[in-house]
Amino acid sequence: MQYQTITRDDQDGIAILTLNRPDVMNALNTQMRAEITHAVTEAGQQARVVVLTGTGRAFCSGQDLGDRANVSNINLERTLRDEYLPMLMAIVDCPVPVIAAVNGTAAGAGANLALVCDVVIATESASFIQAFSRIGLIPDAGGTWALPRTIGLQRAMGAALFADKISAAQAADWGMIWEMAADDTFAEVWMGRARHLAKGPTEAFKRIKQVMRASSGNSLEDQLILEGQLQGECGHTRDFKEGVLSFLEKRAPAFEGR
Repeated sequence: MQYQTITRDDQDGIAILTLNRPDVMNALNTQMRAEITHAVTEAGQQARVVVLTGTGRAFCSGQDLGDRANVSNINLERTLRDEYLPMLMAIVDCPVPVIAAVNGTAAGAGANLALVCDVVIATESASFIQAFSRIGLIPDAGGTWALPRTIGLQRAMGAALFADKISAAQAADWGMIWEMAADDTFAEVWMGRARHLAKGPTEAFKRIKQVMRASSGNSLEDQLILEGQLQGECGHTRDFKEGVLSFLEKRAPAFEGR
C-alpha cells in the first residue's frame, strides 16, 4: 500500500508510524484508518516494536468531521464496525509491542487510539480529551473499554460526561498512561523505550500482551491455566535459554526475538 496519510520509518527493528495530516491535527478519515490498519498489521510481522505518533502539534484530534458532507447521512455504527474495529484490533492483536508516543493533543477517537496501544508515553504538553459529549455522542474507539479499566469508573465517567482536558501529568498520575516526558526530551525517551523493547524477548512480549489483555475476562483459575500454557511456550524459546545463560554468566542477554 502506498501511504498518503501516514509515514513509516524503520530503524533497528522499530517501525515508526507517523500520522501525517497536520493541517487537520491528524484527524482520522477513512483512508487514514485503512492505512493504520495495514501498516500495523504489516509492521507486526516485520519489526520487533511498533511506535505510533503524530506530526505537528497534535497526536490525533479524532474523527475528521469534515470528512462527511452531510451529517444526517453519517452511519456511525457502520464506520465503527467496518473501519475503527479493524484498526483497533490490529493494534491489540499485533504480535509485538505497540507504543503510542503522544506528541500533543489526543482528542476523541484520537485519545482512544492511543489508549488501546500497549504503552502510552506522552510529552508534558500533551493532553487527552474525551470530547464526544460536546457533540452529542458517547466515547467510542474503545474508550468505554479502556477508561474504566485504567482509571476506574468514577474518573472514566467524569472524563466522558464533562469532556474536560486531562493533562499528561494528570493522566500519568491517574494511571491512564505509562509515562510523561519533558517536551525537550520526549523523542529521546520514547525512542529509548522502543529500542529497549526491540532488543528484548519478542516471543515473551507477544505472550505478555495476550495474557494481560485476557485477564479482565478470566476467573483466577482460568488466568492461572492460561499463564501456565503461555509460560510453557516461553520455556521452549531460544530467548529463554539465552536469558538463563546470560544470568548465569553475569552478562547482558542478547535476545534474538525467537
